[in-house]
Amino acid sequence: MGLNQEKKVWIIGHKNPDTDSICAAIAYADLKNKTESIKHEAKRAGNINEETRYVLEHFQVEEPELVSDVGAQIKDISFRRTAGVSDSISLKRAWELMKTENVVTLPITNSTQKLRGLIVTSDIATSYMDVYDNHILATAKTPYKNIIDTLEGTVYAGNAHAYFMKGKVVAALSTPEWMDEYVESDDLVILGDRVESQMKAIELNASCLVICYGFAVTKEVIEAANKRDCVIIGTPYDTFTVSRLLNQSMPIKYFMTRDNLIQFDIDDYVDDVKETMSKIRHRDFPIVDEENNYVGMISRRNLLNTQKKKIILVDHNEKEQAVDGIGGAEILEIVDHHRLGSLETISPVFFRNQPLGCTSTIIFQMYREKGVEIEPKIAGLLCAAIISDTLMFRSPTCTAIDRAAAEELAIIAGIDIEVLAKNMFRAGSDFNRKTAEEIFYQDFKTFTAGECEFGVAQLSAMSRESLESVQEKLKEYIDTVRSEQKLDMVFVMLTDIIEESTILMSAGEEAEEIIAKAFTAVREADGYLLKGVVSRKKQLIPALMAVMQE
Repeated sequence: MGLNQEKKVWIIGHKNPDTDSICAAIAYADLKNKTESIKHEAKRAGNINEETRYVLEHFQVEEPELVSDVGAQIKDISFRRTAGVSDSISLKRAWELMKTENVVTLPITNSTQKLRGLIVTSDIATSYMDVYDNHILATAKTPYKNIIDTLEGTVYAGNAHAYFMKGKVVAALSTPEWMDEYVESDDLVILGDRVESQMKAIELNASCLVICYGFAVTKEVIEAANKRDCVIIGTPYDTFTVSRLLNQSMPIKYFMTRDNLIQFDIDDYVDDVKETMSKIRHRDFPIVDEENNYVGMISRRNLLNTQKKKIILVDHNEKEQAVDGIGGAEILEIVDHHRLGSLETISPVFFRNQPLGCTSTIIFQMYREKGVEIEPKIAGLLCAAIISDTLMFRSPTCTAIDRAAAEELAIIAGIDIEVLAKNMFRAGSDFNRKTAEEIFYQDFKTFTAGECEFGVAQLSAMSRESLESVQEKLKEYIDTVRSEQKLDMVFVMLTDIIEESTILMSAGEEAEEIIAKAFTAVREADGYLLKGVVSRKKQLIPALMAVMQE
């Protein structure tokens, strides 16, 4: 079985999240946890901007964990928890474990669960079928305990915890007089019940005697063996069977694969695992955790039972804006206030989309509909999100419902809307210490109109001076973005909140022509001045798309 994972649902906004995307996720997770038994967690699909950071710090709420990909991972699969074995166990024991566990691969680990190697049934078959010389037991440094276990033996003398390190295996079936010719020091000697032969083998300094047929061992022989540190093992098997079984006592360490092991991390994505498996003809693969400890085995068959991550999307329903790997996740709900986008789901989902200025307004309504009390800090987050998305009620996307919700939330949170808005926008427009990349991706989204793919970034500030400094930084960078993102066009909205206007910058062969057709705009250095245009969603995107689709 796989690791015991508590069932969770992740609530996540779009890439390059704004304040609404983050606050809506946090608040909706809070509402869900108060009304449902399954745990919901807010996540983020990108770095938060300075405005959002100010809001979270002001209301003392931790920022959600970053999730870069929601595709299925190995930890989402019920994989096999085959226990690791020591590299000293015998081939016979390994074979028995394989039969008991119904597996063809055993992982070999050390005492701290670090992976040492693998042994498969073909390794054991090779050990049986290959012809080895009679020194192989010593070459493999076979523990006497393995020999005892394999032969179902009884120890009569010597140190059973030692290893057979030197010498060869000899079957002494002739008279003692002939043993001088083929028994040497440190040999393992297979014998019957002849005391003379047993004593002769000890005299020749054999390291181990194996007495067959279950014959008793005399006190005289035991005492002689103990004086010379010779191990005596009694076994019920005949000499032929003992000879056949001895090789099965060798430790798997001698036969295991330890180099160039193909292993997967518990956090690896299933799609990557499938690709690797398709190129390598192994039956099973080991899995390790973040500390490189062995945790289990996975095969192609396990991939058939992948449990997709359960996701709720807020503040977007465009595939291009969604977190990576969304195609491999199970979308349960979408709560949004934008136009219908390109996301497709395999099965029906709860989809709530309202023409309001902010997703957080919808979340506020859902609290009221379910009769759940809103805590002050959650109310503060929701209020801040509405202020941000509606530019403190100046955006044409703002409705009376948004404003009423913000005012009610402000009372619950004990805040002054104008003071909070001023501090939020000031934090968000502090661009001096940021790179062009950091500024650009504060709030960037991509869109598709027919065969045209384009991106729009928006930056808001309380003064024209702040925006002019940003304009200089971004003048050349937008061409870099268009090339890196492989987009046809890129637009940047520099929105003056107080003056309720936008400077629109662009990159792309037809970008300026489209702007000229979409708006009655004044051409300025490096951009167009769009008076009265402050909303990307309601004013800019529809106008651009209308021209692109002509």
